[in-house]
Amino acid sequence: MNKDKVTLSTLRAMKEQGEPITWLTAYDHPTASVMDAAGIDMILVGDSLGMTVLGFDSTLPVTMDHMVTFTAAVSRGAERAFVVGDMPFLSYQADAADAVRNAGRLMSEGAADAVKLEGGERMAGPIRAITDAGIPVLGHIGLTPQSASQLGGYRAQGRTQEAAEELARDARAIEEAGAVGLLVECVPPAAARQVLDAVDIPVLGLGSGLECDGQLLIVHDMLGLFDRFVPKFVKRYAELGDGMRTAFETYAAEVKAREFPAEEHFYTMSDATKQ
Repeated sequence: MNKDKVTLSTLRAMKEQGEPITWLTAYDHPTASVMDAAGIDMILVGDSLGMTVLGFDSTLPVTMDHMVTFTAAVSRGAERAFVVGDMPFLSYQADAADAVRNAGRLMSEGAADAVKLEGGERMAGPIRAITDAGIPVLGHIGLTPQSASQLGGYRAQGRTQEAAEELARDARAIEEAGAVGLLVECVPPAAARQVLDAVDIPVLGLGSGLECDGQLLIVHDMLGLFDRFVPKFVKRYAELGDGMRTAFETYAAEVKAREFPAEEHFYTMSDATKQ
């Protein structure tokens, strides 16, 4: 495994060479460290932490302070991976100055390598302002959770030719505004193909087919740690939730039965304490 730091140049080269980019979410230092050791190319500190870690019903209550804290923890664990910090709801939509200031916090306090924000052509202004400030930005189109109520819920997008063409227009506007990459979430592969054909920047997919330049999954989904709902696009690579529950149940039973701690877990008196 190449241990060199993944940069924007690395990601562009991977796209040009046809090498798929691996991308996972992480929200804490130990998980980021394990992903780094496993050779994951990119880590997203997603505002999905609102649901997977903080127990909210959506991503909307997540604040900039939340994102800075969790992004900094992940960045300390990721020596190689390219770390992207999500910009939470209303941290960039109000005006360009807010967008730049908040993106700057993710870079300076969170030590992110780039930031990500949701929305298509109408977000070209904030993307351009953040880019002009010297901060790399990734766009996010398709299913955009921060505006799920406007989209009619958490449902696939780009399912008609007209909608797919609109996604391609959004992608071009995002690239022209200076974005260095793009996440396409929950769209049919044919729509993702139109996005890929519309831009030159790396296009990463979340539930958007094989042809994307890379793939993203939510770590709690793929490890079986989040069971409120399981999106169609998720593949469970492990069932850690079941294993954790079994461990907790076994521990509780052993404590109740006074089987833990056992003698091998005790400390002994040293000879120096004996008179």
